[in-house]
Amino acid sequence: MIKLNLIAQAMLLTGALSASTIAVANPGGYQDPILTMQGTPDVIKKGLDVDGYSSAVSAWNWGYPIVRMEQVAREYTNVPSPKPATSYRAPLNQIGWATELATPAAKDMPTANNDTLYMSSVIQLNEPYVLTVPDLHDRYYVVDVFNMWQELEHYIGRRATGTKAGKFVFVPPGWKGKLPADATALYVSTNKIWLWGRMRVSEGENMTPIHELQKAFKLQSLSGKVYHDTLPPMPALKNDGLDFLRQLSFAMQSNPVKPQDKGLFGQFSRMGLTDKEFDERNISPAVLEGVKRGLQDAPNVAVSTLVSTSQVRDGWSYVRGLDDFGYNYPLRSLVAGPYLGGQGEKEAVYPIRYNDKDNNPLSGQNTYTINLVTQPPVNAFWSITMYDADTKMLVENPVNRYKVGSDTKGLAKEKDGSLKIVISHEKPTGKDVNWLPAPEHNFYLLFRMYQPKDAVMDGSWKLPEVVKDN
Repeated sequence: MIKLNLIAQAMLLTGALSASTIAVANPGGYQDPILTMQGTPDVIKKGLDVDGYSSAVSAWNWGYPIVRMEQVAREYTNVPSPKPATSYRAPLNQIGWATELATPAAKDMPTANNDTLYMSSVIQLNEPYVLTVPDLHDRYYVVDVFNMWQELEHYIGRRATGTKAGKFVFVPPGWKGKLPADATALYVSTNKIWLWGRMRVSEGENMTPIHELQKAFKLQSLSGKVYHDTLPPMPALKNDGLDFLRQLSFAMQSNPVKPQDKGLFGQFSRMGLTDKEFDERNISPAVLEGVKRGLQDAPNVAVSTLVSTSQVRDGWSYVRGLDDFGYNYPLRSLVAGPYLGGQGEKEAVYPIRYNDKDNNPLSGQNTYTINLVTQPPVNAFWSITMYDADTKMLVENPVNRYKVGSDTKGLAKEKDGSLKIVISHEKPTGKDVNWLPAPEHNFYLLFRMYQPKDAVMDGSWKLPEVVKDN
């Protein structure tokens, strides 16, 4: 408080707060508080607190993706032994494939699908790397190329590049040299990238040929040199409410600020954050108090984009532009968190549902019905998957059914050709019931449509309502 008093006195002595500098608000203008605001210690303390708070909220929503991606890079290259069949982890600069579909036991990826085998590869681009893809004979697959901001820069796969055999070379920023003539050059914006792949598997399909296809995906450096790199550990946690900023400054040492973000980033120096370090030693305690509160509250801004940037259609919410965030940093952060690896709507759409037709939360205490009058118009396939609202994971159930979709065998259709899906915790009675098991508590549904047709994109195909049974 003594320091704040001295600041206020100094401003008065220099005339910064003298009566002669206070002007009358312009006639017809808005009430301008700064013209009459006095620099008392309380005002200054509040200003410092608010400055720290707002800076922290902005820094978190801007910078969370690179912190998350640096954590993911270390997590997904830390391969357990024995490696579970649902794990796609692999050492740095290598390809990892899951050899079985995700189950509730697979905890790496929140909101994992139960439609495709996942592939992951974290690549440190000391030089260009070449990905060789086999002929998949029209089988759906996609490999998304993410930079370290969780921005999807390129698609490789059935929709974008076809399913014939091919080579793709990932070129890091600033690299100069000759590239192979038989490879497609994909220029990326960060020196590390994450490949996130999916390969379709139909229910009951023989897995042996699929595993052979997986082995035919090859990754090597352009020179053929094998790099035995490992990633340095993230900064140790101090649990003082400021750890995020330390991890952010660490992540930025290998992920420079983009030119378009330098103006925003420059504002963060007032709370001690630069692209070299986070140093709070010379920052006012009032600022740091605001910073800590801001870091706690910032994720709320990201989560709120489910409402502020989503479209609601037939009771389902979905967000477009997951491969083109622009300046929507809160949305980018949200996707980097529980929806890591989400794709743009041309590749897949992901309508999500938390409430029933009456806008009450979906709960396993109730029974619901979804009636698909016609199946989704897609060029690949579709599914409706059940997730635990708390863990965002697939839901354990006695029949091991985690989704209903175009690959689900034995679905019974109504006389008019429609498909009725019953959602409940307890198994429903009666024959020919298309049951999607729910947990005892709250849940949400994710409707995936891969390679959607125009009728999905323009809304002319109606999404089905989720109706609570009486």
